[in-house]
Amino acid sequence: MEKRSLGKSDVQITPILMGTWQAGKKMWVGIEDADSIKTIRAAYESGITTIDTAEVYGEGHSERIVAEALSDVRDRVEYATKVFANHLKHDQVIEACERSLTNLKTDYIDLYQIHWPSGAFNSEIVPIQETMSALTSLKEQGKIRAIGVSNFSRAQLAEAAKYGRIDSLQPPYSLFWRQIEKDAMPYCVENNISILAYSPLAQGLLTGKFEYGHKFDPADNRAKNKLFQGENFERAEQALEKLRPIAARHNCTLAQLALAWLIAQPQANAIAGARYPEQATANALAAEVKLSAAELVEIDAIGRIVTDHFDDSPIM
Repeated sequence: MEKRSLGKSDVQITPILMGTWQAGKKMWVGIEDADSIKTIRAAYESGITTIDTAEVYGEGHSERIVAEALSDVRDRVEYATKVFANHLKHDQVIEACERSLTNLKTDYIDLYQIHWPSGAFNSEIVPIQETMSALTSLKEQGKIRAIGVSNFSRAQLAEAAKYGRIDSLQPPYSLFWRQIEKDAMPYCVENNISILAYSPLAQGLLTGKFEYGHKFDPADNRAKNKLFQGENFERAEQALEKLRPIAARHNCTLAQLALAWLIAQPQANAIAGARYPEQATANALAAEVKLSAAELVEIDAIGRIVTDHFDDSPIM
């Protein structure tokens, strides 16, 4: 898989990244460590070398699973992890980074991201200058190679960038969820900031595997996702029907088509999670699907069947 530059940094990433929220087990049902390890390894063997995790995914469990899967090839992979909203004071950032380094069994993190802006989840408000000062110091020490932010609006991103170089933004972004295009994307394009899209398959909706009326386990984070409710779900079904012939033309799945569309957008890369090795291998193949300019326009219009009905709320 051909790598891309992460922002203006010297870190090279794959356009499809392996997401490992599920490897932390918390908020997911039926996840086994052995499967997670095999799946992360399968992603690597299929050409996905950039792995995204976070300290909050199972309180470090996901990071430890990543290390178990990839420690022997550490020099050939890129680790992206995140510090949570409750650890944004200067010393807390430093301590959180040290914990992540230990969990990941490494002496450097390729991309270290602020997971949510200060104040999220009722966390204490910490001035962004203080958090950025800690991150810049970690970068100067060589403990992290690049700084990123996640779930930041354009205004928050611009404010953080006053205090140090930001090389990536991680927002929810998919064919069925496109708020970022109105908000932060133009800023990212202008300032050469990589977009690392999470939920690029709209939490599985873009795979086409869910029937109308599907009931999620109440512990599943998708049980409250507005995309899976009522008319939104019906519109998604209509859109998927229109996408099927395009996928058939490319001999690919709906999921691969959705990922291929996403990584063809300006500055955009896709973080795709997987429970099982065959899913990770299938995600990697999306990088080989080449869409024409006309197809990108066609897919864009199909996606709007769903997205044109949403308000500007950033909460999925």
